[in-house]
Amino acid sequence: MRYIIFVIDNQTRSATGDDMAKIDHFNQMLRDNGHWITAAGISGPENAILIDNRGRLEIQSGSLCDGSDFYSGFWLVETDSPEAALEIAKQGSAACNRRVELRPYL
Repeated sequence: MRYIIFVIDNQTRSATGDDMAKIDHFNQMLRDNGHWITAAGISGPENAILIDNRGRLEIQSGSLCDGSDFYSGFWLVETDSPEAALEIAKQGSAACNRRVELRPYL
């Protein structure tokens, strides 16, 4: 089973050196235990572009969400169960010192 874990933040590149060391350690744990698929940080909503090409093309700058929190990164992981994914997400939240959102990857 695959899951995506979104990292939630309110600013881009906010991780401290200590945060990055913990994230690197968490990433290595994912690799060592066969859970790693990929992970990345992503740009903030100020660089987002919404495109709707269902009939009439509409393009607008900005994110779909306009709150102060946004996704600043993600992990894509492989697990044997939803319970294992939840445990990994809890560890990821502690590692990056941020809230995370867990969803099945369809």
